[in-house]
Amino acid sequence: MLVKRNPVLPNIFDNLLSELAINNSNEPKFNYPAVNIIDLENEFNLSIAAPGMNKKDFIIDLTDELLTISANKTTENDDNKDKYTLKEYGYNTFKRSFNLPKDMVDNDKIKATYKNGELIIKLPKKEMIELKPKQIEVK
Repeated sequence: MLVKRNPVLPNIFDNLLSELAINNSNEPKFNYPAVNIIDLENEFNLSIAAPGMNKKDFIIDLTDELLTISANKTTENDDNKDKYTLKEYGYNTFKRSFNLPKDMVDNDKIKATYKNGELIIKLPKKEMIELKPKQIEVK
């Protein structure tokens, strides 16, 4: 007998089993944290949601105009004998790269802070010299 699933109503057993699944893998999970980028008058602010981390967990590299942010939080194996039905707390490894606008960011003045689960990177803009139109006299 062929059973046809209703796409509007998901199979309740599939949902129940996926919710009760426990990831016992010790391999790091890779994902991308939420990022906000704000273009202010004098700087760009890049905010990354990274709760549960410490500032020593982050590595921020700048090569040419490529800004790479990575984090690696290792979880220590504990001797806790509890049998979890659902375990969602976890600290993930991630790596994000951003192309900075060419010749717009002052690389020497970039600053990063971590507070309340948010990594904030301030990217000061270079002072732009405004070119004024000039007429050249023909002699």
